[in-house]
Amino acid sequence: MKNFFTHQEWFDSLLPEGLPIPSATLLTGPGGSGKPLIGNVFVANWLRQGGSVVFMSLQYPDNSFIFAGLKSIAGLDLNDYASNVAFIELDATLDGMTEPTGNVFKANIVKPQIWDSAIEQACDMVPNEGIGILIFCSALNLLLFSRTYGRSILDKVKATIQEEQQYTYLFAASTTAKAEEIAEVENLVDHLIMTRSTKQPFRLYMQIQRIKNADFRPEEIEVPFPAGVLKDMKKIADHSRNRVIPLVSKL
Repeated sequence: MKNFFTHQEWFDSLLPEGLPIPSATLLTGPGGSGKPLIGNVFVANWLRQGGSVVFMSLQYPDNSFIFAGLKSIAGLDLNDYASNVAFIELDATLDGMTEPTGNVFKANIVKPQIWDSAIEQACDMVPNEGIGILIFCSALNLLLFSRTYGRSILDKVKATIQEEQQYTYLFAASTTAKAEEIAEVENLVDHLIMTRSTKQPFRLYMQIQRIKNADFRPEEIEVPFPAGVLKDMKKIADHSRNRVIPLVSKL
């Protein structure tokens, strides 16, 4: 067991002993409360410390949003870490998954039988060195809109969390929809972090609810992100609502 520090004063001030890894962390809160932004800080410093990252970012229309988000929030150019990143793009029209093109492939991870295969293929594409591989799955709740697979993919995610962990997982999930199902994940993860936001003016807040095997400070803090990120967050939320949810709901 190692401990991970983000080297961001506002984050690490809440975790004086760092975040124990490998482990499973969930960022949870209402839609539009900045969960992927906090995830970007986590991801950027994971890469800077020599780890690898598998992106399973379900809400993004394409990887350009990931590149732009890491640049604006964390000052990180993802091109500098190309050999240490892999991207699983959600494609709900596939039966299974595609072969990689560069460091990207598509997979229908709404289907539980594809979940493990996609993670295995992505992790084989990056080195497992130093602090290891981080799997960042954002907008997890989108998978739960499937009428056929919603329950079974939730059970698959829960099983992944409960298994002895070779990798570190960082999940982000909105509680605006499918809150009861997300609560099941909240109860299982090693580390639980809550977020909320205010809109006029835009402010983002974070509070650690639970850390396994390490001390933490439970007070809520304001996250120092510029107000301009709200526009990008809304664009991503609109894409999820208008395109991803209807596609997943058909399955």
